[in-house]
Amino acid sequence: MTSILPFKALRPAVSLAPLVASRPYDVLNSKEARLVAKDNAYSFLHVTKSEIDLPETIDIHSQAVYDKANENLQRFIQEGILLQEEKPCYYIYQLTMNGRSQTGLVAVSSVEDYHQDRIKKHEFTRPEKEKDRIDHMYTIKAQTGNVFLAMRDVPALNQLMQAEQQRTPLYDFVAEDGIRHCIWVVDQPNSIDAITTLFRDQVPCTYIADGHHRAASAAKVSAALPDRPEARYFLTTIFPASQLAIMDYNRVIKDLNGHSTASFIEKLQTDFIVSSSEKAVRPSHLHTFGMYLDGSWYTLQAKEDTYTHDPIGVLDVTILTRCILEKLLGITDQRTDTRIDFVGGIRGLEELEKRVTSGEMKVAFSLYPVSIEQLFAIADSGEVMPPKSTWFEPKLRDGLLTHLL
Repeated sequence: MTSILPFKALRPAVSLAPLVASRPYDVLNSKEARLVAKDNAYSFLHVTKSEIDLPETIDIHSQAVYDKANENLQRFIQEGILLQEEKPCYYIYQLTMNGRSQTGLVAVSSVEDYHQDRIKKHEFTRPEKEKDRIDHMYTIKAQTGNVFLAMRDVPALNQLMQAEQQRTPLYDFVAEDGIRHCIWVVDQPNSIDAITTLFRDQVPCTYIADGHHRAASAAKVSAALPDRPEARYFLTTIFPASQLAIMDYNRVIKDLNGHSTASFIEKLQTDFIVSSSEKAVRPSHLHTFGMYLDGSWYTLQAKEDTYTHDPIGVLDVTILTRCILEKLLGITDQRTDTRIDFVGGIRGLEELEKRVTSGEMKVAFSLYPVSIEQLFAIADSGEVMPPKSTWFEPKLRDGLLTHLL
């Protein structure tokens, strides 16, 4: 069964929480981070994207950047911007976007569970991204990035979390993007013991929804710090499946691999029923795709022989990969091919049109979102999704709860 523990979070003073809380390190580039944190000395981006406090010419993966992150973190602690909890606690984190809330439990999860596949994965990781988080984590001796886990619902846990939410939250604020963040401290021994026991007895596994690189990096840092018990666990927020909604994750491609528009559409008809559309196409069910090409939208309906019914073969992202990206466009490795880019559903179909209309890209494809049950089925089967298959929104904020090693 699953092993989680409460922990002594490093967290901001209540009045400073809205200023400290920052978007995850990997959703902003350095230029964007500099602009966001320019007039905010409290932003946690000074820890997670510390290159913003160094010359713009610096290599963002140099040791000087990680040393600056450690310097900034220690300053935040010394100045009382961040305080450490006096005793181990669990936390309940609720995010509300566009009137919809999702609530998860913040805990530290076992590295051993990660190794034993009780924390299940569905994506490959990239060594260079792992190394960045390893160097950051090892230098500052803290886990600043939250690994987003999912689990099948356990009614007793849902009830317990709902009861804890009747108390006054520690933090309750609306960020500049309109997303509301509420965090409750679970510090009563009976509640802490009940949560730990529920996971031990009723949760056989959890699933990485977002944060494969952070989890893999935490596991490797743990091995490098055998004398630190805290490093045997890593920072996670665990959401019951009923709380989650996965958004679409769409594709834009720079060229048609030598095809003209007419020949490309003709070749598509081998595997798809192609029809023009007067409006932007947001697929409403599996095996239907939208395509934006030369200022026009098309609907692509996959033919039955383009997919199988195994966990991977049934996915729309698999159909797109096999029948269009590989077969027609010559894109065999989406992780490394510079001709393809990925657009999270939060940006809307307008972003696809913009990227193509500007001439930056030639064609865009909109996809139906992967379901949480599909994600579970793939992870349970030991298979791996194509890269950038799932987009979760809203994002957890960095800086609100940090795990010290």
